[in-house]
Amino acid sequence: MTTIALRPAWSAAPTPFKHTWEGLVNIDQFRWLVRKDCLDQLKQAHDELGARHVRAVGMFCDEMRVIGPTPTSFGKKETVPPRVNWQVVDYAIDELLAIGINPMFTTTFMPSTMASGDMTVFSTKSRTSPPKDYQAWEDFVSAAVQHQVDRHGRDIVKNWYFEVWNEPNLSPPFFEGKKPDFFKLWTHAWRAVKRVDESFQIGGPSTARAEWMAEFVEYGRKNGCPADYIIGHCYNNDSAFGALSPFDGPQGDRENNSPHFLPGVVRGVKQLLDQLGFKGQVHWNEWGRSWYPYDEVRESVQEAAFVAKTLAEVSQLGDYFAYWNLSDIYDQVGYGAETFHGNYGMLNLQGLRKPNYQTHQLLSRLGHQRVAVEGSGIDLMVNAIATTSEKGQQVLVYALGETDLAATTTRQVEVRLPAAGRVTLHRLGSRDNNILTAWRDIGAPAYLTAALRRDLHAANALMPSTPPVVTTRPDGVWASFTMECPGVALLEVRGA
Repeated sequence: MTTIALRPAWSAAPTPFKHTWEGLVNIDQFRWLVRKDCLDQLKQAHDELGARHVRAVGMFCDEMRVIGPTPTSFGKKETVPPRVNWQVVDYAIDELLAIGINPMFTTTFMPSTMASGDMTVFSTKSRTSPPKDYQAWEDFVSAAVQHQVDRHGRDIVKNWYFEVWNEPNLSPPFFEGKKPDFFKLWTHAWRAVKRVDESFQIGGPSTARAEWMAEFVEYGRKNGCPADYIIGHCYNNDSAFGALSPFDGPQGDRENNSPHFLPGVVRGVKQLLDQLGFKGQVHWNEWGRSWYPYDEVRESVQEAAFVAKTLAEVSQLGDYFAYWNLSDIYDQVGYGAETFHGNYGMLNLQGLRKPNYQTHQLLSRLGHQRVAVEGSGIDLMVNAIATTSEKGQQVLVYALGETDLAATTTRQVEVRLPAAGRVTLHRLGSRDNNILTAWRDIGAPAYLTAALRRDLHAANALMPSTPPVVTTRPDGVWASFTMECPGVALLEVRGA
């Protein structure tokens, strides 16, 4: 059995450790925010993961009824022009604020009556064309922002983030235009928001693979519409498409089979923005191991270990890292029928916590001061984060499999403690805190009875493992335990 021996530098000066995976979560589309179960899952993320903002595309889709007919037009011979109607959007935002979550006000997609073309995306057939009248669209966006200020006041709305479009570099299907067309759209959206309040924070370009970054920053500076913050998207398998992303790392990591592509992009973007002198926030508001709509590995502990590894390496190079996606309440290419079906969510349709979600829970139990970790048996695939807090010391260990389908192995882990104290351990593995295994043990039913749903929820709380063995040696106090690879484990020490 391979042994991992970890020696955190407990007596060294720590460095600040921001919990950038907290704060922002994603929901597939704005239309789901009218569903009670979706709101319940957001409340759960607020309480357990510290969610304070939610991003959901499609605020301006036709399904949100933002522009449409009026009931008073029924039976009239003359044509009654469509009207603006914010009732559905208002309901969603009111419910979010009641939970304690602010919306990311995203100007997607184009109301069909304003669209210059017929390009659509998703099962909703959301319009992705630029407006046929840019000034009319600017006025529409500005009126939407002003409406929310009138309802909630500037002190509330100033806490929101404003986002322009979604992955305009993927054309088709997300934008019927080229880079200059998006920059024109950005200019009018920027004006629309700043007309209401110059202090409101508006960002972009929200590009897939974090492309167009330099051009976007330079365009904003030259044309008087600079971004307040930068938004990038990246998935580890984006490298399969010859991504034009900024990249910092060995060229071999740009290959699709490398688990190090995404961190290389994050480092490359940070390096580029530093060179450009950009001082605003940086949001990674879509990221993950795979962008494929169906991917069974995404629901496995391998994904959980990938999340831990990525955040261990690059979470301090941005302000938000919002994994895509919070929930399986989702329909871009089809709505899932099975209880677990390889979808994007950290939570399934019934709000059950997958290993990825529970990794976020463990990460949030870390302190806000980080110390270096040395030792043996560690490398780019197996390593640890060590932190301190007023509660004590914490060590999160992750072990990523060499391939997504690698066989499960066991590692012996030894951690040198600062002193003797009360020690607790939480593990994620093929069975430990793994709701997928519990579901398969009962036959993997596609549909849950009410009783099965209650039983799985009862078995889904993050449970501690058998405490590690603590021994005193000539070189200090050590805690020993086993964990799986792939797997994640959190060791917490109090009273040391």
